[in-house]
Amino acid sequence: MVAIAGDPLTGLKRSRSTFIYFSAFVALFFLGALPTRATPKHSGRAARVQTGLDVLEAQKFAPLRGKHIGIITNHTGRDSQERSTVDVLSHATGVQLVALFSPEHGLAGRNDEKVASSKDPSTGLPVYSLYGETRRPTDEMLKGIDALVFDVQDAGVRFYTYTATMAYCMEEAAKRNIAFFVLDRPNPLGGEIIEGPMLDPDKTNFVAYFPLPVRYALTIGELAQFFNAENHIGTDLHVITMRNWHRNYFFESTGIKWIPPSPNLRTIKGSILYPGIEILQSAGVSVGRGTETPFEEFGAPWLNGEEVASALNARSLPGVHFAVQPFIPIAGLYAGQRCGGVSIRITDRFKVRSMRVGLEVAAILQKLYPKQFEVSKLIELVGNADTVQQLQSGVPPEKIVASWSDTLAAFDKIRRKYFLYK
Repeated sequence: MVAIAGDPLTGLKRSRSTFIYFSAFVALFFLGALPTRATPKHSGRAARVQTGLDVLEAQKFAPLRGKHIGIITNHTGRDSQERSTVDVLSHATGVQLVALFSPEHGLAGRNDEKVASSKDPSTGLPVYSLYGETRRPTDEMLKGIDALVFDVQDAGVRFYTYTATMAYCMEEAAKRNIAFFVLDRPNPLGGEIIEGPMLDPDKTNFVAYFPLPVRYALTIGELAQFFNAENHIGTDLHVITMRNWHRNYFFESTGIKWIPPSPNLRTIKGSILYPGIEILQSAGVSVGRGTETPFEEFGAPWLNGEEVASALNARSLPGVHFAVQPFIPIAGLYAGQRCGGVSIRITDRFKVRSMRVGLEVAAILQKLYPKQFEVSKLIELVGNADTVQQLQSGVPPEKIVASWSDTLAAFDKIRRKYFLYK
């Protein structure tokens, strides 16, 4: 709300003219005629976010006209009318669709294992899996293509593989002088909060494409620009930007329907907790896979949920509360076994720091269950040897978080060069 100098009630007593002015001001404010800063709290009145696909449609596909294209997409590629990217672009005037490419989990987003290449029933075109025999498009797959279009909703997390698939495709496009288009989509975690340790440079792989913090607060289009410049890919990159998206938006502020980007990332709440809770699985903890609420709970057959929940609540972590929640996963780690568990309730999503939550859980499990909890294996997704070493040495989580500050500040300065939105 726009601030008014002085006390309005005093002003009303002073003169009728002031009363008229104040009444007019209030009327203008509630009619929306006065400028207000767009925030998630006002998202009900904000314009719905238009994704890159929506904007491309509004442009009547002009950037792609005359091109033979391949689309890298999955079930999350939808426009505001819930039409798939494949359907939209296969009917776009002046655009020739040649082939489709799918990331991990396949075109339908249902698979939790390697995916074979197939044929799309609606278009008859080949669907080349980039999570099967190869994770990069080959010469044969790219034959006859002069532009690749990427339209996939990501999670805003370093170890989510869709970003590596995008980067690998950018690299292959650069080698063959193929233009690369990213139809931008919201970062579900917003564009302001960066968190977690930086990836060690010697630990790059498919779940760690480039040195980033775990939560990097860039949209997929901004990230493409970052990779293209900072990793010297040099592809002919074009980002079709969104309209009406702001950096302080969590996903529910966008007005866009939530489509789970992968089988276990089912809810917006789960997506917020995912960066910190997911790191625990490699150390021997179920993170809720095989239950109705993955990443909103964790546990193990050897874990006492009441003891762990009590210890975590004693830490008074901002934005979260913990409760006892035993569960029996039907798939994944400890499938069919009763797990002592803990559920996580978000009380304020703007205050939640999921990596801090993950470290706090790890510290408590290491203290209570040193024989069962394999803390050294956290390196798989944490990707930072110093962080894991500090945990093993018993350094308090808040001090570990503080140790990231210099590298995060340096990263923040670099990432701002690639901002496309305020």
